[in-house]
Amino acid sequence: MSFTAKRRAYLQQPYLLLLTLLISGCKISDSNLVDQDTADTSQVLAYPLVATGQQHCSDIDGMTIECPGVEDHNYGQDSQFGGNDFELKDNGDGTVIDALTGLTWQQVPAAEGMSYQQAQEYVESLSLGGYDDWRLPSNKELFSISDFSHGWPYLDSEVFALAQEHGGKDEQFWTEEYVGNTMEGGSEAAFGINHSTGHIKAYPAAIEGPMAKRVRAVRGEVYGVNDFVDNGDGTVTDRATGLMWAQQDSGYGMDWQMALMFTKDSALAGHNDWRLPNIKELQSIVDYRYAPSASFGEDQGPAIDRRYFTITVLPSNTTLYPEDYPYFWSSTSAYFSPEDPAYAYAWYVAFGTAVNNEGEDLHGAGVVRFDTKYEGGPAAEGGERYYNFVRLVRNTP
Repeated sequence: MSFTAKRRAYLQQPYLLLLTLLISGCKISDSNLVDQDTADTSQVLAYPLVATGQQHCSDIDGMTIECPGVEDHNYGQDSQFGGNDFELKDNGDGTVIDALTGLTWQQVPAAEGMSYQQAQEYVESLSLGGYDDWRLPSNKELFSISDFSHGWPYLDSEVFALAQEHGGKDEQFWTEEYVGNTMEGGSEAAFGINHSTGHIKAYPAAIEGPMAKRVRAVRGEVYGVNDFVDNGDGTVTDRATGLMWAQQDSGYGMDWQMALMFTKDSALAGHNDWRLPNIKELQSIVDYRYAPSASFGEDQGPAIDRRYFTITVLPSNTTLYPEDYPYFWSSTSAYFSPEDPAYAYAWYVAFGTAVNNEGEDLHGAGVVRFDTKYEGGPAAEGGERYYNFVRLVRNTP
């Protein structure tokens, strides 16, 4: 049996298992439920998340639709929930400041592609806007300026200059080293964010020439540090982002529409406002210190902090690694390319290795990619999993 077939056999579990998950086993009376509308948003957060910018709803076949009501199967999409708008300002000196995150960005990226080592040397010597303390951004920092309102590019090109005049697929910018081993980069891989396609993935760090990656330097206090608290009731609060998470995942995979529906009946910890996280929220809890394909035992594991979260272990032989972990759906839709603009895909985060059809770590743990919303939908780029897991989220008061 192929790796794809093995994954499908495990991940496509009967939907009747909805009754056996982290959702509370019995209903709680409406008088005891806490509604999101009562949330106090006046708190100052150390890790304020920027909204994705997605402003429309779509069905499973990618057609743009009127955003559905709460009883509809497609309710719970990214654009149906609020968030912090972008607060980008052109400083007029080749830099852009983000008032929400406090980060200052290089407006025009480096003219040439470079290896990861060359990128580190470049930012260490960069003097721009009167500052010389520039550095490479982390995944969470660079992903904060990703804009999902239109896509291709996934960046506000009225504020930031692109690396190529007409965009294209190669707006790939270095971020941080990858702790694991990839098929292409071996033990020397590093992450990058592609602001053309929207993806986060790992690349060979030594790559040079036409396939070398770009640099968009950043300065400021480190952004993206979580502050988790175990609430003792099956939930975890991130005091840095203001989000509350389900401690356990769904326990099995489901297609995207079922993932939206899964959240509706949850009364976990007495709350009735659980939802599917958008892609920036979901990526905010990735812990890039870990990967199943890491060389050393202390670095091996899912890309999430297991002191606070539990995560399902996939059956052996699902991938090439002794222990591996699921992909998780977000509520954010995606389209394949400018030539195929139907939003028939949805973004996910791989908390285990992101593999090819042979089960090898191709893209890295903690990556952001998209898959078709249901089995039988349009094909993506290989290694599809149509049945991904769910981790519930809600806003805290």
